[in-house]
Amino acid sequence: MKKILILVIMVLALFGCSNDDSSELRIRLSNASKFNFQNITVNTSTGNVNFENVSSGQNTTYKIFAKAYSYAFVELEIDGKTYTLQPIDYVGETLLKKGNYTYEITANDSQERYGKLSLKLIKD
Repeated sequence: MKKILILVIMVLALFGCSNDDSSELRIRLSNASKFNFQNITVNTSTGNVNFENVSSGQNTTYKIFAKAYSYAFVELEIDGKTYTLQPIDYVGETLLKKGNYTYEITANDSQERYGKLSLKLIKD
């Protein structure tokens, strides 16, 4: 009886400690620039997802996505001006597998709406 009890406890401990985050596709944003970002919208071809404001050097919380690619449409404001990262298309791209990812966004000193932002995918 003791052996069965020990076996049950070991199985529960083994499976109870598994991280269930891999059952969903979750993405957060990381602000790797010197600017603060406001009114952030991300679209990975399945609709807009709005993120909270994120200060320079900070991360947002994770949001759940139905599907996503290694890059995305991003629109945000810096000091009241709107900037956009606009992918042309996703032809030939592979969908991300379920798990946690970070879109690291940087912004240069350009004042061009479509030339200021860049994005890098990080697998968490």
